[in-house]
Amino acid sequence: MDTVIIQLTTPKTMKLIKELEELNLLRILENNHLIKGNLSEKYAGKLSADIAEDIQNHIIQSREQWDRAF
Repeated sequence: MDTVIIQLTTPKTMKLIKELEELNLLRILENNHLIKGNLSEKYAGKLSADIAEDIQNHIIQSREQWDRAF
């Protein structure tokens, strides 16, 4: 079985989906069943080390600019 995420565009759509469930053609899952893990686990290792270091340096530099007196 495959699991897909769909976006409903009209209120009538949910009625149709529930009818399909009654016919045992699909099963409606709750939203919390689709979200597993936290964001740090989901995106771990997605950036290369060089890019991550560049971003970190940019964040440090931008914070230092806020500390300056104008």
